[in-house]
Amino acid sequence: MKILILGAGVLGTMTAYYLQKAGHEVEVLDSASDVAQGASYANGGIVHASEVMPWSQPGMPRKILSWLGNESAPVLVRYSVIPRIWRWGFHFLKNCSDHRFRNNTLANLRLALHSQQCFKEVRQELNLDYDLNTNGALKIFRKNESLDNAVSFNESMREFGMNSRALSPSECLQIEPALGESSEFLAGGIFFPDDEVGDSYKFTRGVANYCKRNGTVFRLNTDIVRLEHSQGKIERAITTRGSFSADRYVVALGARSPFLLRPLKIHVPIYPVKGVSITFPSDLWPNPARMATIDDELVYALVPLGNRVRIVGSAEITNYNTTPDETRCAAIVKNALSVFPDLKEPFNKAKPTLWAGLRPVTPTGTPLLGETPIPNLFLNTGHCHQGWTLSCGSAQIVADIVNEQRPKIDLEHLVLDS
Repeated sequence: MKILILGAGVLGTMTAYYLQKAGHEVEVLDSASDVAQGASYANGGIVHASEVMPWSQPGMPRKILSWLGNESAPVLVRYSVIPRIWRWGFHFLKNCSDHRFRNNTLANLRLALHSQQCFKEVRQELNLDYDLNTNGALKIFRKNESLDNAVSFNESMREFGMNSRALSPSECLQIEPALGESSEFLAGGIFFPDDEVGDSYKFTRGVANYCKRNGTVFRLNTDIVRLEHSQGKIERAITTRGSFSADRYVVALGARSPFLLRPLKIHVPIYPVKGVSITFPSDLWPNPARMATIDDELVYALVPLGNRVRIVGSAEITNYNTTPDETRCAAIVKNALSVFPDLKEPFNKAKPTLWAGLRPVTPTGTPLLGETPIPNLFLNTGHCHQGWTLSCGSAQIVADIVNEQRPKIDLEHLVLDS
């Protein structure tokens, strides 16, 4: 069977990997000149079941309102987009209830745990070099109430597979000495031993090269204009480099998926939310961080990535512009330097690289996997801030669905509403 994958990010490339392994003829189309040039390129790099909670959660609407107009806020909604996102925003608000938040979190957790296992299997088979760090991840808290609530929530998730351990401030410093004197103002932390760090671009490129050696064709610099359908199925993909036909098609275009699907009368509730990252060499930092550290209150993460350090954060609901906002980047760096005091001088000497990517966010905070109303068209999109974490598991599941096999996990809350 011939299968066309639309999108060469980590999700599209991994879908190609699993479908090729199943014996299919696979082609991948993407407008970029290389794989993983969108949200997969310079994201946070953490593969973690610890951060599967959707942004649509109790208390979030109040926070977003309080942050309106604040350029340094963790989540910033631009006034200009409010008229365009009212329907998406309405469904986002509906999913902020306790009941829906818990169901959506559990759906993401099931998928994240499956994906972590898939990562291990792919690593073992392909022996990829992508700056893997298996030291776990640490989430730090400044307020006792926030820490207590998080510990209680994580304990409620333990029976479903989330592995975590609460730490005192001194214990945080023991496992992450780079925190320096910051432990003095911390209430404590939560350690997630199963979380990993890796460069998603290097990983995707390695998988793509493996796929190419085994027959998968990657057609890059190819803009996908539309999908033509007749008699109830997709007939071909029309691109700037001709038309391409297949038996089955998989849309893995992240935040741009709605543009291709809307003319087919398939509504995917995805809106782009811009995030930024700041990356710089770690060699000037005498005692660099050994694990990913996530700041609960200031809402950023500092991630050691091979011989680099990456600071990530910010959620800006604006448009499809991917120019990194220097003001928001500076705010994130300022927050990180306040926690890692020894990093200030090395960072000032470094030449950081700023980057911005568009997260494909759904109101539920869960991805859209598998079937659509068109029988030979499938989805692997809408992964919000968790695309890297959920990539291997999502691709493996979508490949099973394309192959008409039963998925390995329960897909409740992970599929397109009919």
